[in-house]
Amino acid sequence: MKSPSATLLAEVRTFRQNHPDVRYVDLIALDIAGHFYGKRYPVDMLEKIAAGSPLKLPQNAVLLGAQGGLFKIGDYCFNDGDPDANRRLVPGTLKPVSWESQPLGQMLITSDGTEAPIEFEPREVLANVLERLRLKGIHPVVAFELEFYLFDKKLDNGLPQFPRDPLSDDADDQPTLHIDRLSRFADVLDDMAQTATAQGIDITVITAEIGPGQFEINFGHCDDGLRAADWAALFCRSTRGVALKHGYRASFMAKPYLQFPGSGMHVHVSLYDGAGNNLLAAHQQQPLRHAVAGCLALLPHCMPIFAPNHNALRRLGGTVNAATRASWGFEDRDACVRIPESDPRNLRIEHRLASADANPYLVLAAILAGLEHGLEARQDPIAPLNEDRSSGTDFPVEMLDAVRAMQHQQVVRDKLGAEFVDVYCENKRQDHLAFQQEIHAREYRWFL
Repeated sequence: MKSPSATLLAEVRTFRQNHPDVRYVDLIALDIAGHFYGKRYPVDMLEKIAAGSPLKLPQNAVLLGAQGGLFKIGDYCFNDGDPDANRRLVPGTLKPVSWESQPLGQMLITSDGTEAPIEFEPREVLANVLERLRLKGIHPVVAFELEFYLFDKKLDNGLPQFPRDPLSDDADDQPTLHIDRLSRFADVLDDMAQTATAQGIDITVITAEIGPGQFEINFGHCDDGLRAADWAALFCRSTRGVALKHGYRASFMAKPYLQFPGSGMHVHVSLYDGAGNNLLAAHQQQPLRHAVAGCLALLPHCMPIFAPNHNALRRLGGTVNAATRASWGFEDRDACVRIPESDPRNLRIEHRLASADANPYLVLAAILAGLEHGLEARQDPIAPLNEDRSSGTDFPVEMLDAVRAMQHQQVVRDKLGAEFVDVYCENKRQDHLAFQQEIHAREYRWFL
């Protein structure tokens, strides 16, 4: 077998041969808030890194807030000297960028797998959960679904405008599930799908959703949880770029319109043993019930992950298929945890609570932690919505309440890492305070 450096070096050299006009490559990673950070490297320097030269970026870049600034979190950011931390290239992610005006490449980087991983890096958090499951003989298969809105490229006094229908040039301002919308916006949607495929993402179904200008993209089921989350993260980046190229804005904002449905991140997860048997289907599906109970037990304590900002909290209890309580059900889209109809081989849960702008690495890590907790505790869940429409348990819908519920929950601390939980919760607390430090026009209208 080739060594990791030999494999990476071959990947870089093949890329250079296939794309001789590319002079720079963006090396990127997702921070806690779910935004990409990184550096743009000359492609010849990338070859040196692939051959074994060190790759270092500031450790605290992972801690950027929603607006890109740094907060004081313990000794991080302002009392630690802003140290560098090692990163590594993620094999198989070096791809061309087609939405920029100049030829460019991009490649994922991460601290997981280095000698000193960053404990609070989202990809490292997920990697730890997956490794713990692997040692227990549990192998997840994962598929993400992402909803997003298209808007006109120009804002109206800072507010989004409905996208223009390419055929009529009228605003696409009507809520509809009609498949005709896929045809009307075919140019941009096809480019999004082709660009994602060129990034190595397995795109499957495209759906016109209910909201005006709203769509959903489904990804293929993947037996590598890190890769599945990579796909979700990279799709958000490429989709925004492609939309701008076509004269639109694409946004994964959770609730851009109060009167229309929000955008969610739905995650399908099934669990298999080393022989390929579906663990959830064993013993008359009793493990499925345990797994559901574990998900519901941890859900109220992972709300800062599933709804990572004030706008995401607005989505909960919204107009269509957005849960107001931690609940489950068979073929029920009003539930947080839905069990789609399937044969025993493909039995799975669909976790529907997370907003589309949540961090996919952390969302998957939290879901898997809930499943793991349920299989360990072996408790039965509350009644499904199919039996009792009022079934469910409350979860916090205010950010500071959600942060407190997460920070002091011992199972969450054990399964996601105490250092990560403390850092993440303080990051969200500081984001909340920063959000409050601006007087909006509504306050003047109400109180001036």
